[in-house]
Amino acid sequence: MKTISLERSYGGTQGVYAHRSSTCDCDMTFAVYLPPQAEVRPCPVVWYLSGLTCTHANVMEKGEYRRAAAALGLIVVCPDTSPRGEGVPDDRDNWQFGSGAGFYLDATCPPFDANYRMYSYISEEIPRLVASEFPADMSRQGVFGHSMGGHGAITLAQKHPDRFRSCSAFAPIARPMLAGWSRPAFERYLGSNEETWRQYDSCALIEDGFRFPELLVDQGTADTFLEDGLHPSELQKACDQAGIRLSLRMQEGYGHSYYFISTFMEDHLRWHAERPNR
Repeated sequence: MKTISLERSYGGTQGVYAHRSSTCDCDMTFAVYLPPQAEVRPCPVVWYLSGLTCTHANVMEKGEYRRAAAALGLIVVCPDTSPRGEGVPDDRDNWQFGSGAGFYLDATCPPFDANYRMYSYISEEIPRLVASEFPADMSRQGVFGHSMGGHGAITLAQKHPDRFRSCSAFAPIARPMLAGWSRPAFERYLGSNEETWRQYDSCALIEDGFRFPELLVDQGTADTFLEDGLHPSELQKACDQAGIRLSLRMQEGYGHSYYFISTFMEDHLRWHAERPNR
């Protein structure tokens, strides 16, 4: 692992790191905020998964999470959203596919299957790295994210309820099998058989018996992607039918940007901090 930068913030340390990923077969960059409490004891870990077009840097620079994370004693890990670099296949003219658009799945269609393995990277490889390199209490983990990353967070929590104590999302793509900006990507990554897509669709996973007991979702009412892309009502319906506690907060006048995310960031971090012993 290589340290790219270290900055002091709210008594803790914001770091950016790079490592060679065997899962994605390329160099991957990620950010870790260590609160001041991490200097004396292992701290709970909250994973933040970013949305389309983003890297680790978007939430690090605009998410405004460090003050609350320092007060609550939370380590915040911000991975990248996709593999990158020379030799990694991409579609440079399509912001909804390829670089910046890994959708937190494991591609099965060539040429993307060699690198686009973000589900395995997030669920297996980078947790091992964080556990070995940082004072992280891996028995207390939460996961959250935005848009594509909200989709990733909820699907990861559903598949690993024994690992994650908490899960929340900002404007998640709740039904990617239906959404206009994810269906084409799913087909190129996973093929035309939609049954194989279900393992990466929050609502389909609930229908198929996967469960996470409690979710917090914030959604802006002025989000331009609300109708075609996000489908929060589908998630509400699926959770209601399965008996999953969903706190869906429709935030009046808010859009899809980091102005929205940063406004409610502290709420989400407090949500995770209050659920360490589920």
